[in-house]
Amino acid sequence: MPHPAPGCRRDLDLATAELARLRGATAHAYRVDVSDGSAVDAFAADVVAAHGVPDIAVNNAGVGHSGTFLQTTEKEWRRVLDINLCGVIHGCRAFGTLMADRGEGGHIVNLASAAAYLPSKILAAYATSKAAVFMLSDRLRAELAPAGIGVSTICPGIVNTNITRTTTFSGQSNDQLTATRDRISGLYAKRNFTPDKVARQILRAVRKDKAVGPVTPEARAARLLGRLSPALLRAAARFDIG
Repeated sequence: MPHPAPGCRRDLDLATAELARLRGATAHAYRVDVSDGSAVDAFAADVVAAHGVPDIAVNNAGVGHSGTFLQTTEKEWRRVLDINLCGVIHGCRAFGTLMADRGEGGHIVNLASAAAYLPSKILAAYATSKAAVFMLSDRLRAELAPAGIGVSTICPGIVNTNITRTTTFSGQSNDQLTATRDRISGLYAKRNFTPDKVARQILRAVRKDKAVGPVTPEARAARLLGRLSPALLRAAARFDIG
């Protein structure tokens, strides 16, 4: 499981450790910048040399960002897309190739978000990156099926992880940024939907070869509402929800 750039490492460590605990396995930590395709390829080679081709690869690196489209700068867009989308692309390519070449099947899990199908005007870059991961996973699932490789998209909602402590907000000063992070982190902590529950859904998705796994009640509700009334979700996007 590749590690992200600094700032989102703790979230991935939590998920990795929980998955390992649930499966009674031993975790080995590596530090990798997933936005760098060459670095991910080198990491995959190191994993194979030390442990063999993995049966399951989980792409979980991600950073949060809040801002409307017109507020979000090019630099902010690049940071979010480089990690949230390109990081998944690099991981899928590196480990998907290894699994296909081995010829014994496998499973790839990509962490998206309820934001992938729940439009919000204040999550322009973040929601776009997660929607792209969602579509990437669906089409990759079709491509890799003949090789016996499953692909699942996990879509959490509000989960109490460290991502809120590293989320960036367009147009805010350092003081404003600190106050906003503290406020959002407090709300997530009160909700206290823990990462181990997401880890259990990942395991379930792999066991049952599920294409999509919404996690948290709001993620499941938004998924259902998007099927029943897409227009209502688009109308809700006009409010500052995210």
